[in-house]
Amino acid sequence: MGVVSHEGGRSTQELGESAEQLALSYLQSKNLKLIERNFRCKHGEIDLIMQDKNSLVFIEVRYRKHLQFGDGAESIDYRKQQKILKTAEFFLQRHVKYNQYPCRIDVMSIGPGNTDIDWIPNAFEA
Repeated sequence: MGVVSHEGGRSTQELGESAEQLALSYLQSKNLKLIERNFRCKHGEIDLIMQDKNSLVFIEVRYRKHLQFGDGAESIDYRKQQKILKTAEFFLQRHVKYNQYPCRIDVMSIGPGNTDIDWIPNAFEA
């Protein structure tokens, strides 16, 4: 089975990577500092982990080709939230130097054509 082709002939993976890069550049322009990208463990994956002043920020990036079913943030259901929380906890267990930082979970929702960027700090509570 081949790679599914979407927008402009790019695969879903390529679109996701492009959205993540756009989110990273946007957040760096807002003075957030990259700690880690695509952190994976048995619980799941966190797209971006960044430092915002004295806070550690776990960021889920969502891209939507069409908005007919809602934006990217609306696609993060309770189950996905729990996976993100468990993955963030695992990261903190493995990187104890960040335990002194307050943490939050943000969502970057990127709309069609990468033109609509919505940054939602504290998108949901731990």
